[in-house]
Amino acid sequence: MAISRTVGRTGCYVYGIVPADVEANSAVYGVDDRRIRLVRCGAVAALVSDVDLAGLLGTPENLKSHQAILDSSITDLPVLPVPFGAVLVSDYAVVEELLEPHHDEFVAALAELDGRAEYLVTGRYIEQAIHERILSQDPRAAELTRQIREADAGTTRDLRIQLGELVSNSIAARREEDARLLRSMMEDHSEASLVRDPAHELDAVHVAFLLDASKVGELERVTGDLGRHWEGRVELRVLGPMAPYDFVRVSTLSRIPPSQLAAGR
Repeated sequence: MAISRTVGRTGCYVYGIVPADVEANSAVYGVDDRRIRLVRCGAVAALVSDVDLAGLLGTPENLKSHQAILDSSITDLPVLPVPFGAVLVSDYAVVEELLEPHHDEFVAALAELDGRAEYLVTGRYIEQAIHERILSQDPRAAELTRQIREADAGTTRDLRIQLGELVSNSIAARREEDARLLRSMMEDHSEASLVRDPAHELDAVHVAFLLDASKVGELERVTGDLGRHWEGRVELRVLGPMAPYDFVRVSTLSRIPPSQLAAGR
């Protein structure tokens, strides 16, 4: 759902928290094609841009811009991502309500993430291959399939429901097993990992890893081995480096509501 703006006001859109000793690239544009800049406080800074509050903020294009700014930043410096849509009323509010009260917490979190980035390993089962595998391993599924083929099409509703539930449960069990295998192979190479909820019924793996820059080669090796092991059954992809969306332990950032407008100063 698009996020409404308040007519006639300009706000300060916040992308993330970074070390204060970096320089913003004035040639980089973010949400609504506004220039990116920094609001500093002590050893930390907020990566921000001005935003016109008349109209709509939560468009797909703005979401892409938000993520692009954060993901491009992570290649050069640690960044604490702020959820999409966070707006404060002014630079002063960014300092007084965000940076100053949580300064030391942000400094510690940035130090912990320095030199690390998130990588997302996604895989999707090839539909025909996974169904054939289920039928070959589950006699009940094979029997239901036979009954459906031999029966009149108008009388197979209950059989199809049973088969659908069986297939869904089998895929869920296989997904859990495959995610566990991937995480175990990366256990000695990642700082942390998180299994994301499936985005599609045929999702095989959807696992985020927090990696030191020196360990990216290990991820490439592991996913290469798994790609060969799962060839013909799973289509595997690796996305990253990305900002550490799944691994920021600063609860303050997740509590900033979309389009929060602080009282005027």
